[in-house]
Amino acid sequence: IPSEHIYKTGNTVIDALIYTVENHKEEVKGLKLNPDLKTILLTSHRRENFGEPIREICNAILELVNNNKDIEVVYPVHPNPNVRKPVYELLGEKERIHLIEPLEYAQFCNLMKKAHIILTDSGGVQEEAPSLGKPVLVLRDTTERPEAVKYGTVKLVGANKDKIISMVEKLLKDDSEYKKMSESINPYGDGHACKRIVDVLKTIK
Repeated sequence: IPSEHIYKTGNTVIDALIYTVENHKEEVKGLKLNPDLKTILLTSHRRENFGEPIREICNAILELVNNNKDIEVVYPVHPNPNVRKPVYELLGEKERIHLIEPLEYAQFCNLMKKAHIILTDSGGVQEEAPSLGKPVLVLRDTTERPEAVKYGTVKLVGANKDKIISMVEKLLKDDSEYKKMSESINPYGDGHACKRIVDVLKTIK
């Protein structure tokens, strides 16, 4: 394909995210966050993290909450029993840890916007959260989105308890590190991909 026929527009998912947080401010029913605390949003459901990795992640969260009185954690828990069983065993009924049901898209987008830090093994969140200025720590050893690592919007920590704790606490305590990640340019777009696509289509004869 000739290079003059290739147009860089960005990913339309970023357009959808920004539209959603601006026009559908849906709250999570029953979830009461403390405005004086920093919210850490966690999602983990990938098959590669079943078993010991999910337990490592949960133990990291327990230690973080115990050692940092200024944070609370929200975890929408996937229905797969390989996730729910260890998560509820280790994190159920713990102070400042909210285990909730999976969310609708608009609710999750607004929760991302409220979060201070996001921990995830989700691919989509790696693309979306940086557009909201949120540092993302990826609970995997590799990612199919290397652009995000290259541009500094995400960091790989794996399902390693010590790495997770170390990086979260660095972001909590080091303002320059937090700013560096939160202000990095998202390589997946700026929310105007749809307009660029339409503008290009209008020029094609």
